[in-house]
Amino acid sequence: MFKRICGTIATLAIGGLAGSELQKRWANSRIFFKNAEAAMPLLPTRPTEIMKYGFPSNTNLKMRENYVLSYDTRCRNAHWVFEHLTRDLVKVDENSANREEHNFQEDGSIPKPFRATNQDFFRSGFDRGHLAAAANHRANKHWMADTFYLSNISPQHPQLNRNAWNNLEKYTRSLAYHYDNVYVCTGPLYLPRRENDGKLYVTYQVLEPNHVAVPTHFFKVILCERQGHFDLKSYMMPNEPVDPKIPLKSFMVPVEVIERASGLLMFSGLDTGKLRKINSGKETKL
Repeated sequence: MFKRICGTIATLAIGGLAGSELQKRWANSRIFFKNAEAAMPLLPTRPTEIMKYGFPSNTNLKMRENYVLSYDTRCRNAHWVFEHLTRDLVKVDENSANREEHNFQEDGSIPKPFRATNQDFFRSGFDRGHLAAAANHRANKHWMADTFYLSNISPQHPQLNRNAWNNLEKYTRSLAYHYDNVYVCTGPLYLPRRENDGKLYVTYQVLEPNHVAVPTHFFKVILCERQGHFDLKSYMMPNEPVDPKIPLKSFMVPVEVIERASGLLMFSGLDTGKLRKINSGKETKL
């Protein structure tokens, strides 16, 4: 599995750019997108707060009460889902919403030909995997209900969804207890693989009847803010069984790899001079 991940990273890091050069280009690209976003209209207060440091893209945006989503009508998955977490939003108390009270449902805001349905997942062998995790939104039952729209769901291997990916979600929530603000971008990836003929191909399964794409990988990019300084953590996991005993840091990849693979630009509105750490620091043991 690690050979596949390393091979994917090598494939995506086209051009063999050195780390310092990647960082330079990352900073320069953010200046371009920051200027482009300046012309975008102001959004309601909560989405504005969630997207404080820029939109990865601006296609088919869905503004939920407590997260923002960009929807891919071709793959019937999200391009990305964005969340903003704080200690008060993720803490558990007697008023916390209960996920057992909510059911997965079609997203009526998406034209019917491009929607995922529960029928697609029935006996598919895949879990309905949350991108914006339900447990991230337990401060309000309406917020949690929003996470059960199938536009926020991707087909995910059960042994990934219930183990290693779940550990990553728990770790992400734990960060909200150590930072003032935690901004999270999550999404699917469809990565190339070199076949026996030596050529690269992108192949993925689709679920019937609506041809919902099964991602080959998932990513999560986390921006942690404390007193005006930022730490960035970026992860990529294959959509297959992953041993939950493998440390989460083993799945860290340069954020540029995720950007190249997804066609998205992460946190374009962030002043990179305020970045303190990138993919460093000890992971919390779950």
